[in-house]
Amino acid sequence: MNLSISTAEEIAVARTFLFEKGRACYRELPWRGDASPWAILVSEIMLQQTQVPRVVAVYPRWIERFPRPSALARLSVAEVLAAWSGLGYNRRALSLHKTAKILAEEYDDTVPASEEALRKLPGIGVYTARAVLAFAFNIPSVFLETNIRTVFIRHFFSGEEPVGDGELENIGAALLDREQPRQWYTALMDYGAWLKVHEHNFGKRARAYRAQPPFKGSERELRGAILKRLLGTSPLTVAELSHQLASDVERVFLCAEKLEKEGFVSIVRGDSVSDGGGSLVRLVDSP
Repeated sequence: MNLSISTAEEIAVARTFLFEKGRACYRELPWRGDASPWAILVSEIMLQQTQVPRVVAVYPRWIERFPRPSALARLSVAEVLAAWSGLGYNRRALSLHKTAKILAEEYDDTVPASEEALRKLPGIGVYTARAVLAFAFNIPSVFLETNIRTVFIRHFFSGEEPVGDGELENIGAALLDREQPRQWYTALMDYGAWLKVHEHNFGKRARAYRAQPPFKGSERELRGAILKRLLGTSPLTVAELSHQLASDVERVFLCAEKLEKEGFVSIVRGDSVSDGGGSLVRLVDSP
């Protein structure tokens, strides 16, 4: 069914149609219902670039262990990474750890209900800030993510040409249920997830769509492997890491340098080893 939103009546019809579709596809997820704003923020960070089933497997024990920002803030980086295991993109764990410290120290263990304040926190951009406002505080604003793009492109763009986010945001602004944004966005996301399985991932026609590169053999895989080794034994030389991971010394050293820039590790460089093999790598807060 193609929908139109040229008139107030058409907007109302389209909103009702999508709302009912979404409610019929409702997913029971652990961060829905009576979850706290902190729990919502944690779930949104976890869901960045990670499929829902993987988050569902980790989230319950995470939020039980860290029900408040201060509970996470007091941990070491190594402890945070160990708790994050299974989710990938470890920089999100580091950002969430930094955010927890800020919330504990500056916001008395609460999450601010302001887009401006949220976007000042590490790892939180426009989408995450607005999603937290909608799901944690029922505050309306326009935002897009992959499932929402899928819904809008399926019903409002019948051609084959790529669709820009500006066009999709116009649809979102016209349809937004400002009285109940929490329920509205829940419905859109659930319906979009259903469409991907039962019809097609129409979101691939969005200009913003980027296919995720293969994980196997990627730099992302090697970075994660380096951190996993250091969680077991820290410090290790680059040569030791290279041997254990069956990867060449130069590639391991370059990954370690990137991890150092991001705040995961520190490196004591070996002066006499030009390729970095003798450099010592340790997690930032390990002895």
